Amino acid sequence: MKYTHLPHLDLVGHYQFITFRTFDSMDGYLKKLSLQNKSNDRKQLDIDRYLDTSCRGAYLQGDVLTTLYDFLKKQDGLWYELIAFSIMPNHVHLLIRPLESLASLMQNIKGSSSRMINGIMGKSGRFWARDYYDKAIRDEKHFSVVYTYIKNNPLKLRDCNITGSRFYGIYE
Repeated sequence: MKYTHLPHLDLVGHYQFITFRTFDSMDGYLKKLSLQNKSNDRKQLDIDRYLDTSCRGAYLQGDVLTTLYDFLKKQDGLWYELIAFSIMPNHVHLLIRPLESLASLMQNIKGSSSRMINGIMGKSGRFWARDYYDKAIRDEKHFSVVYTYIKNNPLKLRDCNITGSRFYGIYE
């Protein structure tokens, strides 16, 4: 069976849960997980669990972490209404209400932050993995589950000589 990506659900003005990861976090095991014949939700949960314990592509720390944190907060009200986010060493979780198309929003986020991060690291080329995971929030219970997941994600941090992860949230 050939694996194909499901189309992104682009709902401007509706809450979205989005996950994206560093390009170098990709490895054979992660690619194998993405090809498994499971529901997209189950697949993404397995991928997130793996990323939470992997040190591959763990660049989101120190000055890079601070820069990305500030960047994501500064876009609140411009590209999206920011509800919560967590920055892990090799991936980011967002809970937002997009103010523009998801494709444009993600291109802006990943493109702009990639240039800044590569500048800090003295690198060039691809920083973020090409794809991202998104899920439209269905109701208040789903919203609360996603918010709690994002809030608790930094607690799963594995020690890879990482200088931290960050959570930001305003929903209470």
